[in-house]
Amino acid sequence: MADISRPARPVILGQNQYGKAENRVVKITRDGATHHIKDLNVSVALSGDMDEVHYSGSNANVLPTDTTKNTVYAFAKEHGIESAEQFGIHLARHFVTSQEPIHRARIRIEEYAWERIEASDANSRFSGADEVKHSFVRKGQETRLTQITYDGERWEVVSGLKDLVVMNSTNSEFWGYVKDKYTTLKEAYDRILATEVSGRWRFNWTDDEQRMPHWEKSYEQVKKHMLQAFAETYSLSLQQTLYQMGSRIINHRSEIDEVRFSLPNKHHFLVDLEPFGLKNDNEVYFAADRPYGLIEATVLRDGCEAKIPVDLTNL
Repeated sequence: MADISRPARPVILGQNQYGKAENRVVKITRDGATHHIKDLNVSVALSGDMDEVHYSGSNANVLPTDTTKNTVYAFAKEHGIESAEQFGIHLARHFVTSQEPIHRARIRIEEYAWERIEASDANSRFSGADEVKHSFVRKGQETRLTQITYDGERWEVVSGLKDLVVMNSTNSEFWGYVKDKYTTLKEAYDRILATEVSGRWRFNWTDDEQRMPHWEKSYEQVKKHMLQAFAETYSLSLQQTLYQMGSRIINHRSEIDEVRFSLPNKHHFLVDLEPFGLKNDNEVYFAADRPYGLIEATVLRDGCEAKIPVDLTNL
């Protein structure tokens, strides 16, 4: 029988945050007849002295989430969008420095890329313009990501990408692995290696006294080195390729100390064509969407501490 004379243990509030998620903002910059697009999905999360709103419902310290939404759109006009990182830094600094109860701001941004449509000479004449500079097609390679966290003193910027699908049609093997009574997979000495890259990298820029990275150039260069490493690595395992991708970034980009990848192995299995009297000489494959091997790891600059969450869904 339970001892009902003992007082109940106190219940206390743990970590908490609030804000407006997924604010879709598209900024058009008009440079004469030439237009430029920045297309972002911005999520704001604020934390600080928010105990009372949870305990009693008092909103005395609460900046409405609708106000955070309005701030995103106003800042797109007031500050422009030089880069996703720079825009997130403006927002994080504003929320922490303008509101005393707010001690920490976390800004997460997805960026969707567009490229200009090149019009034909004939269509340009029909439209009455020498060159069309305001028409775009959405790029489909990947979604760019960044997360900016600020506590009034220190910055943490973690950028990355997701949904970047890559493939090597050769120069990949998989053999010499552990075998037991449940193993049916045949060793492969020439296989397709394909994955859908989800990656994050952490910058070593942490305070305003440091020189800020060139965010746009950094992203372009990281992606370049990542893809070159994928293409140039003769792969005996996806783990080996992952490490080479991370190492190439660390070795070429001094502003980055940590890289984490989540790489699903998008399996391609040779189709058995023998029942049809045909030989399949590494030509015809079945692309399986699931189940898939999932390879994940962090690559660090020597002497640095891992800070990117192991589960990338936390970012």
